[in-house]
Amino acid sequence: MPVLNRIADLSDQMKAWRRYLHQHPELSFDCPETAAFIAARLREMGVDEIHEGIAQTGIVAIINGQGDGPTIGLRADFDALPIDEITGAEYASLNAGKMHACGHDGHTAMLLGAAQYLAETRRFTGRVALIFQPAEEDGGGGEVMVKEGVMERFNITQAYAIHNVPNLPFGTFHTNPGAIMASVDTATVKVTGKGGHGATPHETTDPVVAIVAMVQAMQTILSRNMNPIEEAVVSITQIHTGTASNIIPGDGWFCATIRAFKPEVRDLLKKRFIEIVQGHAAAFNVEAEIDYDWGYPPTINHAAETLFAASVAADIVGEGAVNTDSPREMGAEDFSYMLEARPGSYLFLGTGPGAGLHHAAFDFNDEAAPVGASFLARLVERAQPLP
Repeated sequence: MPVLNRIADLSDQMKAWRRYLHQHPELSFDCPETAAFIAARLREMGVDEIHEGIAQTGIVAIINGQGDGPTIGLRADFDALPIDEITGAEYASLNAGKMHACGHDGHTAMLLGAAQYLAETRRFTGRVALIFQPAEEDGGGGEVMVKEGVMERFNITQAYAIHNVPNLPFGTFHTNPGAIMASVDTATVKVTGKGGHGATPHETTDPVVAIVAMVQAMQTILSRNMNPIEEAVVSITQIHTGTASNIIPGDGWFCATIRAFKPEVRDLLKKRFIEIVQGHAAAFNVEAEIDYDWGYPPTINHAAETLFAASVAADIVGEGAVNTDSPREMGAEDFSYMLEARPGSYLFLGTGPGAGLHHAAFDFNDEAAPVGASFLARLVERAQPLP
């Protein structure tokens, strides 16, 4: 089964929705205009219930099928990124310093397209819960929606999501039945010593050399503390200190992004990070304050649901365009919280050549919207078929 005919007919409408959202990006939880636009479209479609104000600006909409049955959840994120757009598109961002550089505008358009089809046809039993989520990029909106009880409140039994990926072959689906994206933790370390003149270092307690030693030693976590067959990342991404060439500063700070797939590896990375900072602080006679932010958990697909979702994708694009052995990614995703709460799966949708995610020149490929919307709609019909 290729792209559903009715959804193909909605291609121009999805493009219009997507480009409106692209012009009006909002960040994190503060997405009132985006939420209002989505709710207005859902009302026009005639969905059965619209629940607003979840995780501040999130929405859950319900479409009833024919007869009793479970509730399947479909999620799309809709927040943007703090980036100045350089696409030059006629529908480029109107909000300075904000742009949809990750395709969340496309994800929302795809779910709206699936919603239009499902509200018109209702060829399924039970219900579908359309989850429109803020704050995937910053703030963990997925976690907040789960903590606010969306799974229990709407009796959601399984949950699915897709993410566009530029430079993967157009119209291909990629996933695996296990860990597909990593956890992400962020550590910030402030190091305090005693500043002074660069010509008299013996009269100071230099935080710079302490920071340098700490950063260098961090590389031994992966090379000497971890089993070599495991996968993890410890990347020092910022170092800030000093004001002039002849002044030894009194303090400085650095931060790191830390990623893993297994809880025990994640715990080891935190333990060794803290031990290295504290040990070097003692060795260099400085003080170190560590802010270790335990972030998104790994995104772990459920095996049965992933193989089912892959079979649905094959209905749309053919078996040869579905990869169920996709390499896992060191990026992170807060749909992980929903997969901790309910069985389900997360899939990547290839959108063909283009600027990469989080790039100022990125633009979602509107030709992919009918593919993604057809997958989401068919997922519901296959998961909860009519007798």
